[in-house]
Amino acid sequence: MPESGTRPLPFPARVALQCLVLGGFAAFIGVFSAKPAYPLRGENDAIVKLSFTHAAQLQHPCRERNAEELKKLAPNMRTQLDCPRQRAVVRFEMEMDGKPAYRLELPPGGLRKDGPATVYRRAMVAAGTHRIAARLSDKPSGEFNHSKEAVVDLKPGQVLLVDFIPAEGGFIFTKE
Repeated sequence: MPESGTRPLPFPARVALQCLVLGGFAAFIGVFSAKPAYPLRGENDAIVKLSFTHAAQLQHPCRERNAEELKKLAPNMRTQLDCPRQRAVVRFEMEMDGKPAYRLELPPGGLRKDGPATVYRRAMVAAGTHRIAARLSDKPSGEFNHSKEAVVDLKPGQVLLVDFIPAEGGFIFTKE
């Protein structure tokens, strides 16, 4: 076999060189993962998160089928009530300190528009005391039938979660 003029490094030298290169790369990643520091929010800011899933009332009420309609249906489809599946649009409004923060119309989910409406919003606000008013309509008429007002004191870096759980009385304001 002809000699090429270069000899491979001995095994201990290769291992040492690999450790040196990988250690340098790890140090590079370690330094730039912490510096420069990236602030997620200002020093005097707080966060308001709006997050809920809610199924509105049915768009149209159920109706009773008459005898002729029932005869036209297959025997396994003969139910007295005909209930459309489509749900109403969920309307949501939130004000902070008397100014509108959100005005949303949330369509029902699903292919047949029979699922719940889902919302997630995140906003930065100045830390301090805020008056929050939230209203929700889950009726086909659009009339607001759920509401809550609260005064919250947010510290810098604090998160206020606005949730809607009908089983627990409607709106819930939670500070984290």
